[in-house]
Amino acid sequence: MGAHSGTAAGTGFSVAEQTGRRRQIGAFAVICIAELLIVLDMTIINVALPSIGIELQTGISGLQWVVDAYTLTFSGLLLAFGNLGDRYGRKLFLVVGLTGLGTASVIGAVGDSLPHVLTSRAVMGVFAAMVLPATLAVITNLFPTPKERALAIGVWSSIAGVAVAIGPVSGGWLLEHFSWHSVFWLNVPVALVAVVLVVLVVPESKAASVGPLDIPGVVLSIAGVTLLVFVVIEAPNFGWTSWRTLLGLLLAVAFLVAFVQRERRITSPVLDVRLFTIKPFAWPAVSIAVGFFSLFGFLFLITQYFQGVREYSPLAFGIATLPFAAALAVSSPAATIIAQKIGTMPVLVTGLVLIGAGLLVAGRVEIDSSYLTLVLPAMLLLAVGIAIIQGPATESIMSSLPLDEAGAGAAVNDTTREIGGTLGVAVLGSIVASYYVSTVRPLVDAIPSAIMSDTEKGYAQSSVLSVVEIQKRDLPSMFEPQRAQLILEMKEAALRGSSIAAYVAAGAVFVCAAAVFFMFPAKYRTTGMLAETESDTASSPDTPATTPDPQ
Repeated sequence: MGAHSGTAAGTGFSVAEQTGRRRQIGAFAVICIAELLIVLDMTIINVALPSIGIELQTGISGLQWVVDAYTLTFSGLLLAFGNLGDRYGRKLFLVVGLTGLGTASVIGAVGDSLPHVLTSRAVMGVFAAMVLPATLAVITNLFPTPKERALAIGVWSSIAGVAVAIGPVSGGWLLEHFSWHSVFWLNVPVALVAVVLVVLVVPESKAASVGPLDIPGVVLSIAGVTLLVFVVIEAPNFGWTSWRTLLGLLLAVAFLVAFVQRERRITSPVLDVRLFTIKPFAWPAVSIAVGFFSLFGFLFLITQYFQGVREYSPLAFGIATLPFAAALAVSSPAATIIAQKIGTMPVLVTGLVLIGAGLLVAGRVEIDSSYLTLVLPAMLLLAVGIAIIQGPATESIMSSLPLDEAGAGAAVNDTTREIGGTLGVAVLGSIVASYYVSTVRPLVDAIPSAIMSDTEKGYAQSSVLSVVEIQKRDLPSMFEPQRAQLILEMKEAALRGSSIAAYVAAGAVFVCAAAVFFMFPAKYRTTGMLAETESDTASSPDTPATTPDPQ
């Protein structure tokens, strides 16, 4: 008894230490639930797009906005809310953000028009931007030990894979039994439970010392990022060379340049832009942006493929994507640990190459392609590639920062993801739409009104997802060959456009892989310790930016 005085028998840890450990693990579990809800809202909506499009009579542009309304406000506010969370308390931002997210979901749940849905998604994005940077910032404070923090960040990264799994399957099950409104109702009880758990379990953390709030910097960051994302989303509609697009890009760049210039001069910046001179901070951020460009674009394309070309039900679509999600979830934690052993650069390059290979395979998919021999390998390659990148890249970014700037660093990490993902949906979606519309429009215009109404023609011209509804319509037998030929042409046009988009994305990924290979310090390994702030130390290809872990 005396040998274990003050300790739990057989553990070697004091009762106080064990209690603290349980609280630490409990808080981490709650943080993962909060992150799961945020990422779930990015993925579950994809499976509901066909139902929303059909009921609300909107084409692919409207469906892109259902996805991007959330992303627009989310990405535009991440930097500002990351900094404000550091100042005023990350737990506070978790509670307010989760409460607002659940409340905003009700707008979409009871809405019956596209403006209702877009409003709900946009407001949800505002509150989600309060939550996600806080989750990663809290983790860096919960786990000060380098190896534990690396593992925790790996698990945090793998939650995206869990959300990818839960999103389509849970959304598919809901749509099998209820309307598309149910994907919004799902958020309400989950957010409520998360708020209660955050209040009870998660400790408050904030920066130890802060200077005056840089209000002009906050405004410039919101204006620059939001306008950039908006222009990218709308460029396919305005035209990439139209005056609206060019003027919007010019203004966005002007805001961002003004933001950078201001942040370089003041003592309490929203974001210390000098961090981007540190290669272990900058190149992982680029890798995440390019990786999520591919991921979000691929998810948008695969929705068209499974539910339009293959005519899967929402639930069948969710089940078909389970291997993709499982591979993403399993690979992330291991990749972060491996990066500490062999270096961050080889892991990032490997992940990017796997993503590119998956996109090349995806570009070869035909209407009658085998799921097991072509579609599944493409999904697995891309999923493992994304998983390999996100954990080590996030750990590299966060290891470059002091704890007082954890929220701002998390916001940079999340902002690069969201801007990359928005570009993926906008650019790859516009490539598919351009090819599809130019091919299908003449065919649809020639269809007699007896087969399709003008409203149905408009939807068919803009989205292959209308195939399911065209199949359901009762027609005289004399029109069956014409309908069958139209459906075949629609599917082939969607696949050709998707192939072009996949090859474009693969090219971008391979270029990024080459840049990381030549520009990233080859010997760099994260240790969870603070990186050198001097850019010449971090940028040397022969000198790691952090001290090697003595363990």
